[in-house]
Amino acid sequence: MRKLVQAPNIAIAALWADVLRQGGIEASVQRYFLGAAAGELPPDQCLPEVWITHDEQEAAARSLLAELQHMPQRQWVCDCGERVEGGFGSCWQCGRMMPA
Repeated sequence: MRKLVQAPNIAIAALWADVLRQGGIEASVQRYFLGAAAGELPPDQCLPEVWITHDEQEAAARSLLAELQHMPQRQWVCDCGERVEGGFGSCWQCGRMMPA
């Protein structure tokens, strides 16, 4: 087993481990409940970690996580001129729906 990465929170760690498993890489989340010890232990020692089972899959796992972390954001420009980013389906400036 090899530690792949430390995640900022348990939700991100679980997401990353799921993506790795879907990509055919055996992965697990360690330090799942250690966040409760923050304050008694140094905070950086309480963050969840994603581990892979097979060391030879490390390069593929790192590549898959890099793709996930650098996915392009969807953007569109509303008729009112507002740039809308992310998964929003309507403009936060005027309320118009995203064009099809």
